[in-house]
Amino acid sequence: MSGRLVRWVCTVAVTGAITGAVTGALLAPLPASAAPGPDGTRSVAELLTDLQRLYQDAEVATEAYNATAEELKERRRTADDLAEKLAAARSSLHSSRTDAGRLAREQYQGRSDFSPYLRLLLARNPQQALDEGHVMRRAARERQATVDRLAGREKKTDALATKARDALDEQLRLAERQKKERDAVRNRLKEVEQLLASLTADQLADVARLEEAGVSRAQRTFMASGALGSAGRAPSEAGDEALSYAVRQIGKPYVWGAEGPDSFDCSGLTSQAWSHAGRTIPRTSQEQWARLPHIPLSELRPGDLVVYFPKATHVAMYLGDGMVVQAPRPGTKVKVSPIAANPLLGAVRPDMSAPAMRGYVPPELPAGAMDGGDAGYGVAGAPVGR
Repeated sequence: MSGRLVRWVCTVAVTGAITGAVTGALLAPLPASAAPGPDGTRSVAELLTDLQRLYQDAEVATEAYNATAEELKERRRTADDLAEKLAAARSSLHSSRTDAGRLAREQYQGRSDFSPYLRLLLARNPQQALDEGHVMRRAARERQATVDRLAGREKKTDALATKARDALDEQLRLAERQKKERDAVRNRLKEVEQLLASLTADQLADVARLEEAGVSRAQRTFMASGALGSAGRAPSEAGDEALSYAVRQIGKPYVWGAEGPDSFDCSGLTSQAWSHAGRTIPRTSQEQWARLPHIPLSELRPGDLVVYFPKATHVAMYLGDGMVVQAPRPGTKVKVSPIAANPLLGAVRPDMSAPAMRGYVPPELPAGAMDGGDAGYGVAGAPVGR
């Protein structure tokens, strides 16, 4: 891109009135990309629509990448576990084969042409012969048990070897899929970069003003609707810890696919915040929406997660008073934003059964916590992806 200031724009123009008790209803969907006018130029609104679409495409691709990355990590853990079990099984198999060989040698060296019955008849001490026969029968049972263990361990080792090969094949398949999804994210972000690079400084400023006005209008409408119900709710103790962690990350850069400690994407921030509070939640915003308990927006408390867009491709953490902590888009940093900065889908609570804590004191925000637009503004040459 050129050396001038480039504003990286995220999806925020929230339209349509929010009526009654809003409990997570979708806001108006994004319009389709607009074609150039008769003179070949596009209006500011049309440019904003294109940028919104491109960022949504990038966010969908990022969520796919993150989901595959999580699946790949799980498969690697499975493969490592299988490798350990296979090594132990091979060691046991070697031990069983050694035992079987020893017994075979002993049987060969101690074989006789006389049957146990003849030995008893010819023995000078029949009782001693009977005792020896008992010992021999016990030894025979032990030999059979050794053979059975050998057969069982061979079967177990073969099964584990098959599973280990399958796990490796699955790792390779997921790694290839992850590479394709990584390329898809980079391609989407490249399209954003190209569009921004094509705009003049005046066009960038106009797009920024239009988008910021849309955020302010959406926030006023949302707050006036009473959708949040009564104010002043306290988080659970874990929610307080998660929120405090998220606040401490304010100012760190957004990087897609990142989950700390130096940079984050949206769901990387929320999943790590709750992990530091002692609760493991899904890595992606889509899985957080799908698997965590839903709550009405009217019951939001600090630490809850607010999910955005019809496909649940963005997530933030509720701070209180109609504000959230989020990692907005490439080119931005973790910051405090209005809750209506993106089209709301709903909210989830990672610790549904936990009571509200007593004596809650909201975390102190660092200076400049709200600085920078929610449209994702960055400087010229901001890196695309990772």
